[in-house]
Amino acid sequence: MIFGSISYLNLLPFQLFLKKYLQHSATKMAFNYKRDVPSKINTALKKRHINAGFISSIESPRYNCTDLGIIATKNVYSVFVIKGEDKTDKESATSNRLAKVLNLQGEVIIGDKALTHYLNGGEGVDLATAWYNKTSLPFIFGRLCFNCYGKEIKKLSKAFIKTPIKIPQYILKKEAKKRGITPKQLLWYLQHIQYKMDYKVKKSLKIFLREAKKSNIKN
Repeated sequence: MIFGSISYLNLLPFQLFLKKYLQHSATKMAFNYKRDVPSKINTALKKRHINAGFISSIESPRYNCTDLGIIATKNVYSVFVIKGEDKTDKESATSNRLAKVLNLQGEVIIGDKALTHYLNGGEGVDLATAWYNKTSLPFIFGRLCFNCYGKEIKKLSKAFIKTPIKIPQYILKKEAKKRGITPKQLLWYLQHIQYKMDYKVKKSLKIFLREAKKSNIKN
């Protein structure tokens, strides 16, 4: 199995879980990683260069998917539209479309660079906040989908939901240093990320996909 994982901080708990999970799984010997930004993971799944992975939620309807996603309610702190000329983020698919749905003008930035922008005092419109103000619902930025190995992926996703994840101090320090933030800031950020899709998240995704289709037709 080749698994695609988004190379952002928001998936650190899942990556730690997966490493431990595979140590006790028969899947271990046949498991390979491919880490990249969302837009490239989308392409990899489409071309079947990977078998499963977290892809942009805007692309998820074309695949079989689990109820595992990258979700934020009210604030996400790593997806912004900032002042400047209208510009998309080449690493994104969902956030670019969300900005369009929300009629926001400016530059879209996502991921660790967006989090660092905020923590360094940068300003911008948090897209999870803007979506919540419009719908009173959380927003799902990415979703775990697959083109084969469905039974294994569903089992893995259910195990992750049930498993409390504690980040060891040495990993916490290493990952924080890599991104130029403090361990405390890293933990604070992850408190705003959830992974299990409930009925509100599913409703939100349905609305977003409908509105995204409308905005695409208009433009």
